[in-house]
Amino acid sequence: MTKFGRRVKEQHAVAVVYVVALFMASMDGQIVNVALSTLSQQFHVSTSSVQWVVTGYLLSLAVLIPASGWFADRFGTKRVLLGSISIFTLASLLCALSTNITELIVFRIMQGIGGGLLTPVGASMLYRAFPPERRASIQPTLGLATIVAPTTAPIIGGYFVTKLSWHWIFLVNLPIGVLSLIFGTLFLTEHRESPDARFDLSGFLFAGFGLASFIYSLNQGPERGWGAPVVLVSGIVGIALLVAFIRTELRSDHPMLRLRLFHDKAFRISSTITAFANGAFQGILLLCPLFLQEVKGYTGLAAGLTYFPLTVGVMCSAQTVRKTYHHFGPRKTISFGLAVMVIMLMVFTFNAQSASPWQLRIMLFCLGLGVGQSNLPVNISAFANISTADTGHGSAIFNMVRRAAPALAVALLTTVLASADHHRLVPSLGAFKVTFIICGAIGAGGSITALFLRNEYVASTMRSRSAKDRAIVEDDASSPGESEPSPQQSST
Repeated sequence: MTKFGRRVKEQHAVAVVYVVALFMASMDGQIVNVALSTLSQQFHVSTSSVQWVVTGYLLSLAVLIPASGWFADRFGTKRVLLGSISIFTLASLLCALSTNITELIVFRIMQGIGGGLLTPVGASMLYRAFPPERRASIQPTLGLATIVAPTTAPIIGGYFVTKLSWHWIFLVNLPIGVLSLIFGTLFLTEHRESPDARFDLSGFLFAGFGLASFIYSLNQGPERGWGAPVVLVSGIVGIALLVAFIRTELRSDHPMLRLRLFHDKAFRISSTITAFANGAFQGILLLCPLFLQEVKGYTGLAAGLTYFPLTVGVMCSAQTVRKTYHHFGPRKTISFGLAVMVIMLMVFTFNAQSASPWQLRIMLFCLGLGVGQSNLPVNISAFANISTADTGHGSAIFNMVRRAAPALAVALLTTVLASADHHRLVPSLGAFKVTFIICGAIGAGGSITALFLRNEYVASTMRSRSAKDRAIVEDDASSPGESEPSPQQSST
C-alpha cells in the first residue's frame, strides 16, 4: 500500500474511533442527569447523596485532563486512548451492576478517569492525523459527538428510566465501547512524542486538584449557597492551586502543560471563544428543557422532543461548515454563528410563553443553525499553528477550558435562576427571562471575541483561495491594530 493509502486509512480509523468514543462519553455526561431522581428512589438516599454520582464523575474527569498530554506522549496515543475506552466501558458495566449508592459513586469516579483521558488524547490524535487544511471536512462528523450527543441524551435517558430501567443508561455504553476497542485495535497506529518525558508531579497536583476543587465549588455553590464554608474553601483553594500551577509551569523546563502555547494568537483567541460559546451552549441545554417543563407545563419527554429540532439545526448547519470556513474564514463564520444563536435565543425568550409547539421548534431549529456555525469551526482555528509535538499539550489545555467555562456558566445561571425567585419553589417566567438574557450575553461575548480572530492567524487551515479572496485577507490585515506579527512568527 502506498504511503498516501496508509495515511488515509489512519485518518479514517482515528476519526471513527474518536467520534464514536466521544459520542459515548458526551451522551453519558448528560444522560445520567435524567436518572438522578430514579436513582434516589432506587437506592433510598437523599438528593444530595445521589448528586455525587455526577459530582464524583466531574471531579475525577478534571483531575486527569491536565495529565492526558503527558500520558499520551509517554506511553503512546493508541495505548492511552484504547486504555481510556476500556476503563470507561468497564466502569459502565460496573455502574449498571451496582447494588448501593456507594458502589455507584466509586464506579462513576472510575468512569471519569477514563473520560478524562479519552477526550483530549483522542482529539490530539485527530489533529495529528488530519492536516490543518482538511480539518474543516471532519467537523460535521465531530459535531455528532460534541453537540448532537448531549442534546439527544435527555430524550434517550428519559425513555430508559420510564420504559426500561435505570441500568440501561450505563449498559448502552457497552456495545459502543466494545466496538470502538475492536476497531481501534485493528486499525489505529501508535504514536509517541516523548517516551522519556519526565512526569511533572507538582504541575499535576496543582492543575488536577486545583481544577477539581474549583469545579466542585461551582457545582455546589447554587445548592449550598455561595457563603457556605465548604463552597468558599474549595473555591479559594482551587483558585490558589491554579495560580500556583501557572507560576510553576511557566518556570519549569519540563511542564505538565506548555502554557506558552497561549502566545499563539489563534490558540489564545480560539480558547477564549470556546469558553464563551460552550458556556452559552451549556446554559441553553440547562434552561430550555427546564423552561418547557416549569413554565409551559410539558412532560420531560415532551420537552425533549420539543427542543430536539435544535439538534436538527446543528446537524444541518454542520454540513455547511467546511464551505463557510474556507470561503469566509473563522472570524466571520464564528461571529455570525454566535450572533444568530444570540438573536434566536432572545426571540425565544420573549415569545416562547405564548408560542405554539411548532413555533418553539422553529425557533430552536434556527438557534441550532447558529450553534453549528460557531461551536465547530473554533475547534479548527485553535490548532492552526500548534506543532505535532505540542498537540497533546494543546488538546489538554483546550479541554480544560471547555470543562471549566461551562461549569462556571451553569453555576452562574443556576444561582441567578434561584435568587431571582427565592420565595418560589418553581422559577417564574421573569426569572427565566433574566437567565436567558445572561446566557445570550455570554454568547455575545464570544461573537465579539471572534472578530479578533483574523484569517491570517489561521492561514494553514484554509485552502488556497483566489486573488479576490486573498485581497480580502490582506484588507483584514491592514485593519487598525493588526500590525502585529502573524502567528507563525510568534513563539509557541
